[in-house]
Amino acid sequence: MSFQAYLDTIEDRTGLTPRQLLEIAHDKGLDQPGAKAGDVVAWFAADYGLGRGHAMALWHVLSRGPGIAATHVGTTGPHADESDTLWLDGKASNPAR
Repeated sequence: MSFQAYLDTIEDRTGLTPRQLLEIAHDKGLDQPGAKAGDVVAWFAADYGLGRGHAMALWHVLSRGPGIAATHVGTTGPHADESDTLWLDGKASNPAR
């Protein structure tokens, strides 16, 4: 599953855009120095019933921003992304759709 597909699925299951989840993560201090990926995994499991893969996709954005390595961009396969920048403002407003 691509990074963007993970973020889109998170939106489907939580009703929140990735950007809204980033705001919640900020309020929880999950974007501060010392925060760990496991903290996001625990939060996603407790509040949304989501697993490690979904949590790690958001952790990537929290810890590294919306850019992703170009390794899979424009390729085929299960991890292919259309862009090297993840769309955070919700599936419905994504101009690539």
